[in-house]
Amino acid sequence: MDEVDRDFLDSLHPDVAVKILTCLDDPRDVVRASSVSRAWHDCVIANSICKHLCVRLFPQLSGIDCVLHTNNIQQQECSDVGCSRSAELEESKKEHRVFASLARGLTSSEVGECLSDAISASSTDNYPEEGVHNTLEPRDRIGRRASYWSSSGQSNSGVSERLTYKLISDFCVITEINVQPFQAFFQAGSPIYSAKAVRFRMGYRVLPDGKEDSEGSPYAEEQFVWTYTSKEFPMAQENIIQSFKLPEPVLCIGGIVQIELLGRVQTQEMDGLFYMCVAYVQVLGRPLAPVFSVSPLEPPGRFLLMFNSQAEFSNSPPSTQEEPCENTITPEMVQRHVRGWEQILNMLRGTLGVDVFDSEDEHDDSDDDMAEDFDT
Repeated sequence: MDEVDRDFLDSLHPDVAVKILTCLDDPRDVVRASSVSRAWHDCVIANSICKHLCVRLFPQLSGIDCVLHTNNIQQQECSDVGCSRSAELEESKKEHRVFASLARGLTSSEVGECLSDAISASSTDNYPEEGVHNTLEPRDRIGRRASYWSSSGQSNSGVSERLTYKLISDFCVITEINVQPFQAFFQAGSPIYSAKAVRFRMGYRVLPDGKEDSEGSPYAEEQFVWTYTSKEFPMAQENIIQSFKLPEPVLCIGGIVQIELLGRVQTQEMDGLFYMCVAYVQVLGRPLAPVFSVSPLEPPGRFLLMFNSQAEFSNSPPSTQEEPCENTITPEMVQRHVRGWEQILNMLRGTLGVDVFDSEDEHDDSDDDMAEDFDT
């Protein structure tokens, strides 16, 4: 009976026990191990097993300078008072809770749309009608109008373009990026203005205090710090959503994604120049908000991790196939309506000799608790 009840961890050298626990590669197993006994619990916490696992999964996490518990500032300030050993133990327990929760978010199987907004394009042929904001719309036609982004024309087919987007969280795990080239159905031969290849960057934006830019402002590459750059992926000259799965999930610290379009393949018959056009962009992954957020620090690669223990990860990420609600009025819809009425008024005044499209858009139609959380 004594042999059955004996905890084998007690018979091992501490370094050997730590070595065994650090071999666990599933956060759920680490959390379960910490619930086996008091000795296992203390070993996992004292040796930061959850933190080491997170860093092993995503090496960028080694850049964490400190962790701020955003919902418990007052208690944090008071925790330094008292026995130093007791305070150290309490800090170790808090760190364990933080990284156990982070590990859960990092390894979740839930995947959804992560794009929030379009920031800028390196060039635009006709702004705002052909602006990068159009690439957030899954449809390449809205009513009788085409919806797409177009670059400016170039005589050199090697000139690249960059589309920059903001994610729904400044702390996301990205797994896949989808891009659909645009087919100009209103031009002779319906040409497809794709790129030869694409490449992706992730990072954060740095702006001077009080300065904000907009999609129509001049593009400034120095506004961004890139912490990840993918390999090049070949793109087909086809009017379909082309999926580019990243070799490994990427932790985007800062919430900015940039798509580099490399090499032009299609000229426009009207002027003989090379163009690139994109109908739709989709970024898939899982946001770590509202539980976690980050604040980049200097030098690049260092950051502050903010943890809200009272928040929960969403069990249902934003749907990748949501249809627009017919009762929802967006600024883009208002702008299109205004332009439609302006065309009608100009036609009545005899100042515009072009066809007038319908102004109406057509719609297509604690550790035990933590272990249980991992299992649900």
